[in-house]
Amino acid sequence: MLPHIALTSGEPAGVGPELCLRVAAERFDCGLVCLGDREMLGERARQLGLPVSLRPYMGAARIHEPGTLIVEHHPLRAPATAGRPDTRNARYVIELLERACDGALRDEFSAIVTAPVHKGIINDAGQPFTGHTEYFAERAGGSPVMMLVAGSLRVALATTHLPLREVSPAITFASLCEILTVLDRDLRTRLGIERPRIAVCGLNPHAGEAGHLGDEEIRVIAPAIEHMRRQGLTVHGPLPADTVFVPRILCGYDAILTMYHDQGLPVIKHVGFDAAVNVTLGLPIVRTSVDHGTALDLAGTGRADPGSLVAAIELAVKLALAQATSA
Repeated sequence: MLPHIALTSGEPAGVGPELCLRVAAERFDCGLVCLGDREMLGERARQLGLPVSLRPYMGAARIHEPGTLIVEHHPLRAPATAGRPDTRNARYVIELLERACDGALRDEFSAIVTAPVHKGIINDAGQPFTGHTEYFAERAGGSPVMMLVAGSLRVALATTHLPLREVSPAITFASLCEILTVLDRDLRTRLGIERPRIAVCGLNPHAGEAGHLGDEEIRVIAPAIEHMRRQGLTVHGPLPADTVFVPRILCGYDAILTMYHDQGLPVIKHVGFDAAVNVTLGLPIVRTSVDHGTALDLAGTGRADPGSLVAAIELAVKLALAQATSA
């Protein structure tokens, strides 16, 4: 089987387009089609001196040829200048996601890999948008779980893009049980871990210090963990988030479930910012992404590191093959 990967080029004023052009030089065991404005990609390649041959997408999967990039043309709504996003192009960015998702749902694409988008610009254009994870869940269905991967470190999130004041109410017995179910299942079926060992962080400092620093651990997190242990999962916690990432503790687990965005992401980005991958578990489709934003200050300079996008494509191929095998 040759996986056929849809690569969305993201915010046209950010680093996404040039990262797509730069990864075209790599060798991948898949078909790769970039969704974006062909003229914009060509102009960006000329500006950066990238020797990439852009070819039109003809609808059939064929193995990626280093130095070429298959492009399905989607026209911009307004001219794009590197580093200067324009709300008029927000609809274009969403159109790329719609196309990729619909193609994956009808098995035209084996997986989706996304370059970064600018959430603020999309919302400023009048379209509510929390993030890729939430968008694909709404369009494709399923129970999404965001997991970041850097080498052997896997960090999942119980909540994603929420203000801190909304995190505690969002963590419920039911939501944690559902997230742990998805995490355990996809670690088995997509990543080939026969019996995943999952550590669950507490929400509060020192995991609540026996209720003296908050009671969410006692009321919600510990009961959910105990329930899932009775269901046969290998899950431990709640553990203090400031010590679970100590190497001698971390080596005993295949994944860490953190309670909120900035509890887990700083660690993963410290470990492997240039090679970390964002994976959306719990969907009927495979989706990976870079673990960084649009980097407007780097757009058009040629200094953006393509490592995370290369890793995202490689992991998407692995996950697509695993899904095809288990289907």
